[in-house]
Amino acid sequence: MNYRLAASAEMIFLDLPFEERVRRIHELGFEVEIWDWTKKDLTALAATGASFGSMTGYITGDLLEEDGIEAFLRTAEESIEASKIINCPRLNVHGTGLDSNGQAIRKRTSVTEAEWAKATETLTRLAELGEKHKKMFMLENLNLLVDHPGTPFGLAKDTIKLVSTIDSPFLRLNLDLYHAQIGEGNLTELVREAYDYIGEIQVADVPGRMEPGTGEINYKRVAKELKTLGYTGVVGLEGWASGDSVEALEAFADAFA
Repeated sequence: MNYRLAASAEMIFLDLPFEERVRRIHELGFEVEIWDWTKKDLTALAATGASFGSMTGYITGDLLEEDGIEAFLRTAEESIEASKIINCPRLNVHGTGLDSNGQAIRKRTSVTEAEWAKATETLTRLAELGEKHKKMFMLENLNLLVDHPGTPFGLAKDTIKLVSTIDSPFLRLNLDLYHAQIGEGNLTELVREAYDYIGEIQVADVPGRMEPGTGEINYKRVAKELKTLGYTGVVGLEGWASGDSVEALEAFADAFA
């Protein structure tokens, strides 16, 4: 196994204070991933000694509206400065701002050709910001059927189109296979198609968004494909524990052994 495993501290060990969740994940040998950094004591998190794989890379804004673009890029730069505190190399963004329930703040059921061009322009500026600070931004695909209806550029086919068009090492894909299974399926072929542009892969099983082995996805087959392709990046568990958090992490590690 040449890739590395990470786990989201937002979704496991929920009975523990956040700092202790980070410490537990780290002690078990995983990198740590976090969401909204504005609500966390980053200095205390850095003191845990954990290695942070990714974090949220903006706070508000979107790719299309003038006021949204300004907020998106401004809070992306603020996120870069925050990432330096915990030495986190990758920052995650979406096609639009999401509220506290993960819902698109500005919902869209379709986008025009001009809006595709505007999103490409905005993400090009984001990549330039990443290059300036030597940080990688990642555009995450989301499912539109269950968790994030109305999110523009949500499907993996859309994120691949945008990222491959810009083709910068400072803008890559956060290829979330949980979301892709719900919205698109054909995961092994999707990994192959997206491979040259992947910054990270995130996983959880379907249905339920819990650890591998609780649903329908054959993650051992996905792991085999990643090994065949020579993937050396991060595979992150962004899913809930179906029961005990340690057992959930063990199941995740076993699927990708």
